[in-house]
Amino acid sequence: MEELTDIQKIRLEKLEQIKKLGINPYPFSYNRTHFAADIIDNFDPDKQENVKVAGRLMAVRKHGKAAFCNIMDNSGRIQIYVRKDKIGDDQFELFKLMDIGDIIGVEGEVFKTRTEEITIVVKDLVLLSKTLKPLPIVKEKIEQGEKTLYDEFADKETRYRQRYLDLIVNPDVKDVFFKRTKMISAIRQFLENRKYLEVETPILQPLYGGAAARPFITHHNALDIDLYLRIADELYLKRLIVGGFDGVFEFGKDFRNEGIDRFHNPEFSMMELYVAYEDYNFMMELVEQMIFAAVKNVTGESAIVYQGNKIDFTPPWTRRTMGEMLKEYTGEEIIGKDKKELLAIAKKLNISIEPVSDVGKIIDEIFSEKVEPQLIQPTFITDYPLELSPLAKKHRSNAGVTERFEGFIAGKEFCNAFSELNDPIDQKERFEQQVELAQAGDEEAHVMDEDYIRALEYGMPPTAGLGVGIDRLAMILTNSPSIRDVIFFPHMRPEKASASDED
Repeated sequence: MEELTDIQKIRLEKLEQIKKLGINPYPFSYNRTHFAADIIDNFDPDKQENVKVAGRLMAVRKHGKAAFCNIMDNSGRIQIYVRKDKIGDDQFELFKLMDIGDIIGVEGEVFKTRTEEITIVVKDLVLLSKTLKPLPIVKEKIEQGEKTLYDEFADKETRYRQRYLDLIVNPDVKDVFFKRTKMISAIRQFLENRKYLEVETPILQPLYGGAAARPFITHHNALDIDLYLRIADELYLKRLIVGGFDGVFEFGKDFRNEGIDRFHNPEFSMMELYVAYEDYNFMMELVEQMIFAAVKNVTGESAIVYQGNKIDFTPPWTRRTMGEMLKEYTGEEIIGKDKKELLAIAKKLNISIEPVSDVGKIIDEIFSEKVEPQLIQPTFITDYPLELSPLAKKHRSNAGVTERFEGFIAGKEFCNAFSELNDPIDQKERFEQQVELAQAGDEEAHVMDEDYIRALEYGMPPTAGLGVGIDRLAMILTNSPSIRDVIFFPHMRPEKASASDED
């Protein structure tokens, strides 16, 4: 069990003293009337305004029987002025037992100090939550007009593991998540304006499908069956197209039992869209318009800077085939080669290939190594090999490839789309090929889904499908270098038993 620090012992003693004063240190509610930012933005020196605000005590500067303090709420910080002769002996005694980090409510009138800082002079003070652990407060000082932070709460692992502390101490982090939500809202509004229906499909599935990935497995006790956390929404959403919906989309969590790095988290957010009677050309135009609208909504601009690169989202975006780009960056004709030839090319290019890799995976590895890092501006890469795309239609005019595209920004894929395969006989043959790959050792091969084949046998219209990685898009729009920066609670290794809290 963790040993209490001296600071924690002192805070526990203060908690007992507060209780002895007959004060509940954890009351049920507080009827605040204003937020800090609203008070500051709407200050009128000719109007005496009474306000009630609540927030976390973040700084205290005591001067005998008075103190200037800062409290922080969801909108920002505001200064308060506490004087014994204003709040009385009992409340001032309570104030002396308060610490940085405590959540308090104050009522008082707003004025501007001689240093031009908008301040609340407190006439009533309430403790709303007594903190028992000290905050890792970020200190700052101004030198020659420049602000310098020191004692900064900056350790990445601790910040991700204790996101609640990160949000308290590093207020800029909140802005990342406000922008993420604004981005999602803009995409949702864009799709709703086109009369597409937002739906929900199962997360627990008897068969996983819709992507090349290893699933998480769980067990349903009442039915006594194994179930899988979905790796994609695709096959259920296309069942709805079979059922007669012309356009459906879903924002949802997907789960893939894969490694963790700055672009991958085993639990991640996707938006998938399926539109009947359209193809991948239609979907390319929709994607560039939708992402452009989201960027404008979040940033007010058509171009942003991500990790030092200025990226312009103005449509139309560059469109190149996978074969063209592989030729340009490797000097080799890649598409159409057999496994032996591809292995020789990969060796020549110093690209390591897993022994069980099929033709599609070898091409994908070469593309990932040699082409992806070059795709900084928004770019559609089209016409992927048949072996890489078991759910996409064969190209209408080019043999060996499919009507598929992926969208890339800042050197990383953020979306994937097809002219969806709706021929049940062709689809079954593709699934059978995937089963053979699984039997040969490919853990990410697609499983056979007989019910999905049955659905296609009832007829699915020509359909365009799309999947967008919400987390990766949020990274770009918030200039975040890691996917963990845009997920509130990313997956982490378990804490060591001996690890202590960050004080």
